Amino acid sequence: MARYLVRRLAFLAVSLALASVVLFVLLRMLPGDPANALTSVGASPEQIAAARHAIGSDRPLPEQFTHWIGQLASGDLGTSFVSSLPVGPEVAARLDVTVPLTLAAFVLAVLIAVPAGFTAAHKRHTWYGTLLSGVSQLGIAIPVFWLGMILIAVFALNAGWLPSGGFPQDGWDDPAEAVRSLVLPVVTIALVMSASLIRYVRSATLDVLGSDYLRTARALGSSFGGAMRRHGLRNASVPVISVLGIELASTLLGAVVVESVYALPGLGSMLATGIAQHDYPVIQGVLFVSTLAVLVIGFVADLVQRIIDPRLRGRLSGGSR
Repeated sequence: MARYLVRRLAFLAVSLALASVVLFVLLRMLPGDPANALTSVGASPEQIAAARHAIGSDRPLPEQFTHWIGQLASGDLGTSFVSSLPVGPEVAARLDVTVPLTLAAFVLAVLIAVPAGFTAAHKRHTWYGTLLSGVSQLGIAIPVFWLGMILIAVFALNAGWLPSGGFPQDGWDDPAEAVRSLVLPVVTIALVMSASLIRYVRSATLDVLGSDYLRTARALGSSFGGAMRRHGLRNASVPVISVLGIELASTLLGAVVVESVYALPGLGSMLATGIAQHDYPVIQGVLFVSTLAVLVIGFVADLVQRIIDPRLRGRLSGGSR
């Protein structure tokens, strides 16, 4: 296991380095000049050239890249071209919104999808099992922004139970109001995510229900519940964990849509503003942190799979000899 961890951590570091190169190159290929955000309309060529020199975008690309990597190595995400403020503290402040939003939506989606997916598989020949499968298919087809607007119209504008958007200026200093402002965004993400997860849980459960080891356990006298607890749950959870990691990562990356619908000051809105202003340090900082989070999530999901499944541990031991 120690060798595996070392290999995985090395792979994570190499992946992060390659992602940094790709991110830097692709960002410089986008149309537009970041100096335009610092100058007024109709600025003279001299003023634009001075703005480029001030932010360093007139330097050779290898020099810009080396400077950025040096900043990352020291834990510095750079300074915004537009606001002249450090990007790192701003990213940390935005994570106070994005991380609770993502984790709460993920937990709620799992709490919905696991029992619903199991029921859809175990009771697939009943009307409610068929209904659950149909609802999950419908949920996958619903755009997240459309669902968000429907929930705003019903629970915020008509019923007035919850705020339609925004986040308290005091942040989590007022926890009750902060939680209220995240209820609708969390439900929006969770409903869309759970629709997809129900299908995977149902598929994994069907594989277990049709397996020889489950039938053998039942033939030896185990009840259905006992056979599922001893043999089925662990085997069904292995493929689902991989999907959960992907869903969690995609939710973090896709938060920009939900944060825009609900006007939340999270990483998504910060990224959208940075793109609109061609603020390279902001874009690079947000995407770098997001990429790091995705790689760590994948690493943790893979590690949990190997802890749960003895076959993967055996394969790991065999490859380490």
